Amino acid sequence: MEILILAVVIALVAVGAISGLVVSSRKKKQLPPTAPPSTPTITAPPAEPQVGEDSAPTVEEPRRTIEEVVLPEAEAAAPEAVEAPVAEPEAPAAPEIEVPEPTAGRLVRLRARLARSQNSLGKGLLTLLSREHLDEDTWEEIEETLLIADVGVAPTQELVERLRERVKVLGTRTPAELRTLLKEELLTLVGTDFDRAVKTESAADTPGVVMVVGVNGTGKTTTTGKLARVLVADGRSVVLGAADTFRAAAADQLQTWGERVGARTVRGPEGGDPASIAYDAVKEGIAEGADVVLIDTAGRLHTKTGLMDELGKVKRVVEKHGPLDEVLLVLDATTGQNGLTQARVFAEVVDITGIVLTKLDGTAKGGIVVAVQRELGVPVKLVGLGEGPDDLAPFEPEAFVDALIGD
Repeated sequence: MEILILAVVIALVAVGAISGLVVSSRKKKQLPPTAPPSTPTITAPPAEPQVGEDSAPTVEEPRRTIEEVVLPEAEAAAPEAVEAPVAEPEAPAAPEIEVPEPTAGRLVRLRARLARSQNSLGKGLLTLLSREHLDEDTWEEIEETLLIADVGVAPTQELVERLRERVKVLGTRTPAELRTLLKEELLTLVGTDFDRAVKTESAADTPGVVMVVGVNGTGKTTTTGKLARVLVADGRSVVLGAADTFRAAAADQLQTWGERVGARTVRGPEGGDPASIAYDAVKEGIAEGADVVLIDTAGRLHTKTGLMDELGKVKRVVEKHGPLDEVLLVLDATTGQNGLTQARVFAEVVDITGIVLTKLDGTAKGGIVVAVQRELGVPVKLVGLGEGPDDLAPFEPEAFVDALIGD
C-alpha cells in the first residue's frame, strides 16, 4: 500500500515538473527580443484567429506606416527637383506681306483674258455686216445683237444709224474694212475723251479719300481690297476704313485684304455707326501721313430709303476732313438693266465720279459699259475680270473694243 502511495506522489511530481517546463517555454516564446532590429521592418497586421487556435495576445513592436518608412527614404535618395521654366506663349506670326503685280503687267494679262471672253458681240456683228445683202431683217438682227449685249436702246439706235450710212457710202465691204468701220463706231460709242484715272491725290495736304459704294453681291468689299493692291503696287501707302458694319465678317474680309499688302484697317464693332468709322479712318490716315484712304461702305439695298440716307450721312461726315476725291460705284456687269436702276438711285444720294464693273469675264454683256456711262455721264474706270487678287485693272477703251471685235 505504501508503495502504491509513493508511486502516485512521484507521478504527480513528474506531471508538475513537466507542466512547469511547458509554461516556462511558452513564456520564453512570448517575451520580446532583447534588442531591436537594426533597421525598421514593416509588419503586416495579424491575421484573425481561426477556430481552435490559441488567441492569446502577443506583444508586438509599434508599427510604422508606409509613409513613415518609404517616403523619407525616397526623398533622401531622390536628387533635388529642378523647377522647369515656364514657356511664355508665342506671339502670333505676322502675316507675310505680298508684292502685288504691277499695273502694266496685269493690263497685258487682262487684255488677253478679255479677248477670250468678250468677242462674241463683235464676231456676231461682223458676221451680220459681211452678208452680201444687208436688208431690213439683217439690220434688225444687228440691233437685237446690240440690245442683248446690254448696250441700251438709245445707244443701239445711234450705232445702227451710223453703220447704215457708212456701209451705204462704202459700197463693197472687205472683212478688213468692216472690222475698221465697226471698231471706229464702237470706240465712239464707248468714249475716248473721258478722264478714267482714279483720283487718289488730294489738293490739300491730306490723303486722297476714295469711298466705294454699291449693293450687296456686286463684289464691293473685294474690289476695295483689290484696289488697295493696285495702289500699293504703284508705291502708295493705304489705310482702309471698314464702314460696312451690317454684313457679317465684312470688316474681317477687308482686314485680311489689307494685311496681305501691309495696309492697316480701321474698324469698329459689328453694327456700329458707319459714319463714325469712316471719320476715324480718314483721321487715322491724316495722322499716319498715308497717301490714300479707301472707305468700304455697307452694301445697302437700293430700295431701302433709310439706308440710302445713311450713306449720304457717311459722305457728309467724311467731308468734314475735306472733300471726297473719288466715289466709285461697283456694279455687277451681268445684272444688265437692274444695274442701271442701282446706278440711278446711288447717283441721287452721292455724287458718283467713277464706275467699277465686276464680273466682266465670261459674259457677252460688254455693252453695259456703254449703257451705264450714258446713264450717269461718268466713266467706267476699273474692270474686274476674275477671282484672282490682281484681276482688277484700269479700263482702256481701245483694248476693250479690240477684245470685243476679236482677231
